[in-house]
Amino acid sequence: MLLNKKISVWYFIREIKTQILLIGIFAIAIGLLDELPWFRKISLPLNIPALLGTAVSLLLAFRTSQSYERWWEARTVWGAVVNDSRTFVRLVIQFMPAGDDKAIKDFAERQIIWTYALGESLRKLSFSEKVQQYLDQHQIKGANIPNAILDEHSRQVKEIAASKGLTDFQQMQLNDIITRLCDSMGKCERLKNTVFPRSYSVLVHILIYVFAAILPFGLDDSQLMVEIAITFLVPVTFIAIEKTSIIMQDPFENGPVDTPMTSLAQTIEINIRQMIGEQNVPSKKENTLYYEM
Repeated sequence: MLLNKKISVWYFIREIKTQILLIGIFAIAIGLLDELPWFRKISLPLNIPALLGTAVSLLLAFRTSQSYERWWEARTVWGAVVNDSRTFVRLVIQFMPAGDDKAIKDFAERQIIWTYALGESLRKLSFSEKVQQYLDQHQIKGANIPNAILDEHSRQVKEIAASKGLTDFQQMQLNDIITRLCDSMGKCERLKNTVFPRSYSVLVHILIYVFAAILPFGLDDSQLMVEIAITFLVPVTFIAIEKTSIIMQDPFENGPVDTPMTSLAQTIEINIRQMIGEQNVPSKKENTLYYEM
């Protein structure tokens, strides 16, 4: 499963509670005013709100599609991180000189820490105790810690190649994997730092509220409760769809549909420790997201 954490209904309701309240008040007020004789004279052809509703639906469909594309790209990139991490350690095990277990362990441990550090930096969280201890022990510093960790990979590959521990082809293979890891990191940073155009969100919001405002005047006035229900439910549905796309468009924001980077990092750690022959492999813990429901 891509996400095994159930999303709280109350979390979602809290996200749109203000809009629900405003539209609810508006729907009830319009319904009560519609009982007045002079207010009943105000009427619009149903084609007008239907046309505007169609426009809103098309805009929301595009917004949702683009948001899902961003979310799926994030998951695809982290799939590549998982695969390249395994491949990197596998090549290290094959290429290191016989008996050089320390170098293999250094590469493996560093790759594990890199995956955790990348996820935590994308979420803009303080580094976990495991990551911070490694950084302090190896004196790794910099504005971009995941990139600094990859630099340590490259430095060690260069040192071993200089001591004739690696052939040119083997060095090239390892550097190619490091480059791919760096590319994946860059793609994650692009998704993190590229925001959806604000003007598009403003346009969708305006159209939804305009639609909600004119909808009652195109409905039949003979059924008060039906009119209030439709005036409330249709705009709220549009707002719920928009909020879903907003939540989904930021896959590294520590939200309920966040890319499960902690879980994937745990998977990478388990796989790598098994590959290097460690006996006490940690079990995979429940994927913990940091947001509060």
